[in-house]
Amino acid sequence: MDEITSFETISEYNAFNNNETRHPLVSVVDISKAAPRSGKKMHFGFYIVFLKEVKCGDLVYGRATYDYQEGTLVFMAPGQVAGINNPEIYQPKGYVLAFHPDLIHGTSLGRRMSEFTYFGYQSSEALHLSEKERQIVLDCFAKINYELDRGVDKHSKRLIVSNIELFLDYSVRFYERQFIMRDHILRGVVERFEELLNEYFTTDKPQTIGLPGVSWCAEQLNLSPNYFGDLIKKETGKAAQEYIQLKLVNMAKELLFDKSKSISQIAADLGFKYPQHFARLFKKQVGQTPLEYRSIN
Repeated sequence: MDEITSFETISEYNAFNNNETRHPLVSVVDISKAAPRSGKKMHFGFYIVFLKEVKCGDLVYGRATYDYQEGTLVFMAPGQVAGINNPEIYQPKGYVLAFHPDLIHGTSLGRRMSEFTYFGYQSSEALHLSEKERQIVLDCFAKINYELDRGVDKHSKRLIVSNIELFLDYSVRFYERQFIMRDHILRGVVERFEELLNEYFTTDKPQTIGLPGVSWCAEQLNLSPNYFGDLIKKETGKAAQEYIQLKLVNMAKELLFDKSKSISQIAADLGFKYPQHFARLFKKQVGQTPLEYRSIN
């Protein structure tokens, strides 16, 4: 599955799946109309959401695989590559919502797209739907289909984009429900995150690697940065970067009691390249400079 099939336009993807192109920038694709095929990698130049109805193989996303179940949503942003890890011929079934970034430029949805962080999730972090949730998704798709069948008029774009936005907002709610249902997993991630940071600062990694970033932490925990950040925010109420900064400040407070070390040495020990960056973060979090904090403790 090394060859990659690239789709830059909606019409190309429609043709691949034997669907009519009713609008150049958006489509609800019935992939059951596609010819039987084997697994292949695909690159998309537009937003795409898969609603799989039946298992058709393991989805490959990067180097990870994910076992598809019925009623699973997978979200992909432009530029991402995914594929089905199945050498056998199979008949795809389900629906795909595909929409080009040009469709949403200048709209409320265009301004809000960064809020829908699940477009950056890995496939193993896909959204599993209940039957009622699946029906809501299909209803949103049906409303978009209705507008596409009517043909383009002055209301089309607003109604289509509004229904896409409604669907994405529902997906936010469904993901929050999934987080709650997997609360034990969520707490386990926070505990592992805390352990990771504790281990990091007891080694020479701060001096050799520098400050631990959100992407680095997510990679160590085998999560995508977006999913990891959303999990930490859900459980702690703090962004992952803020959590790291609070950990840094707490470590700094301990180190400041050792008056044999200069402020610059402590900053370097924590992974700061420049002492002034350390001092700025410390004052922002504590309300005092490191030197002021040391002098009264």
